[in-house]
Amino acid sequence: DDSLDHFPTPPWATRALIERVLLPHLGGEPLRSVWEPACGEGHMAEPLAEYFAEVTATDVFDYGYGEEVFDFLEEDAEFFPADWIVTNPPFGEKTEQFVLRAIELASIGVAMFVRLQWLESVGRYESIFRDRPPTMIAFFAERVPLCKGRWDPEGGTATAYIWLIWIK
Repeated sequence: DDSLDHFPTPPWATRALIERVLLPHLGGEPLRSVWEPACGEGHMAEPLAEYFAEVTATDVFDYGYGEEVFDFLEEDAEFFPADWIVTNPPFGEKTEQFVLRAIELASIGVAMFVRLQWLESVGRYESIFRDRPPTMIAFFAERVPLCKGRWDPEGGTATAYIWLIWIK
């Protein structure tokens, strides 16, 4: 219950978002700035830096990576301006808060890496999807392995993940 939900995202999952979803959809528009507000050890921020001119990486806990320790959900905190917010948000109740905050703050778009089952909720329909439906839902052709608290490129999973993308 006291977990910070540290599940490092394989870098290939982020590259797939950029190469197979965002770049084709944006038609060559430059990827200028992105904020990764749950950066952990940088498994997502590092591949984002391959495509975006400017990457801001923060987390609520100091994993030894990123610009600073920052609570993305703190209402009064000054945020980092960015065209995009791309992250694997904490699971549970904080996911909805992350999505809503990101949609509010990003100037161009948001991409959230979530469990497929996250789509199945009347509550989320009412709080997010009814008034802010995603522009795209990107499914993976294979399962993305995530391991709690550690990076394991050989790990397996029975959980399906997707990218939810909102473009303003």
